[in-house]
Amino acid sequence: MNNFTFHNPTKIIFGKGSIAELSSLLKPYKKILMTYGGGSIKKNGVYEQVLKALSDCTVIEFSGIEANPQYSTCMKAVRIAKDENVDFILSVGGGSVLDATKFIAAAVKWPGEEPWDFIRDSLELRDALPLGCVLTLPATGSESNPNAVISRAETGEKLAVIDDHVFPRFSILDPETTYTLPERQIANGIVDTFVHVMEQYITYPVNAPLQDRFAESILITLIEEGPKAMEQPRDYNTRANLMWAATLALNTLLSRGVPGDWSTHQIGHELTALYDIDHARTLAIFLPAVLKHQKKAKSAKLVQYGRRVWGLSGEDEDKLADEAIAKTVDFFQSLGVPVSLSDVDLTPADVTNIAKAHKKRGSALGEHKNIGAEEIEEIVQLAA
Repeated sequence: MNNFTFHNPTKIIFGKGSIAELSSLLKPYKKILMTYGGGSIKKNGVYEQVLKALSDCTVIEFSGIEANPQYSTCMKAVRIAKDENVDFILSVGGGSVLDATKFIAAAVKWPGEEPWDFIRDSLELRDALPLGCVLTLPATGSESNPNAVISRAETGEKLAVIDDHVFPRFSILDPETTYTLPERQIANGIVDTFVHVMEQYITYPVNAPLQDRFAESILITLIEEGPKAMEQPRDYNTRANLMWAATLALNTLLSRGVPGDWSTHQIGHELTALYDIDHARTLAIFLPAVLKHQKKAKSAKLVQYGRRVWGLSGEDEDKLADEAIAKTVDFFQSLGVPVSLSDVDLTPADVTNIAKAHKKRGSALGEHKNIGAEEIEEIVQLAA
């Protein structure tokens, strides 16, 4: 394994009734910018719980953050945060709200005129406003990592920022807040979590048995618990297990000392930018295609995955790899998510801009950096 430093300062508060702890967590702060999305938190009781816990603070609300947060929306919040001189930002919602909040926190402190510069050019941040979250949709793992993804409609871009300055100071995870999520969002969260693990696991062997077993345990948990959540959305234990799985899948520990792929995400982001398709659904469309395209390079891990996660047997490793990919597709389909471009009424001809965008950036994706524009075109064809 490679040398690495593990740094994750986020305090996790997990369980029923944990929103009440906000009052003690935010004692040092007096002026809070509370960010949220379309208002679902006002229907499930979360909004009232949060405001009650913040009764000793001045709370400025900013709503309307999109499922794929837009730069223009974030910049409105940046101006409010600066004008009101807020000293903390609290995200209340899912990963998209938290991603936007991270960007807002960084942009408020960015010394340049154009905050998009640091995300477009991967510039190092010097500071950010402190932030925390009340999570209502487990999927992205953003509650325990320094990652955020922001879209910019006018340029057709969807890009990521990764910087330790935007680690949440704390994250409150109460599984009961997820009870009212629609089936589509439950399924998206399971798929998003699953693919996060796959991006860090299905690469090549590096003598990391503990990391492999850790990844496999999360995948097996998702396979076991996912269908239960679809059938019994108010089962606390199931929702708690899925919420914890989503956090562990991308809390920066799983990736330490092992190679990462992330090509499925980077290709999928372009589909979201083009057609505003749910992030998780783009992953379900492109992961099988990436695995097929990279089957030879990923063969050892695909076979291991098939045997350990899906219980496959046999000596024909090529067949085992194919069966493992097929099992993955079957699992996604069982959740009701699309697994091909045709499932969302698209053809490869409709998404030629994906390869063009990566060619323009000079992208070299995957754990071997061997996926360029030509290979992306081939992957798109396999996703048809």
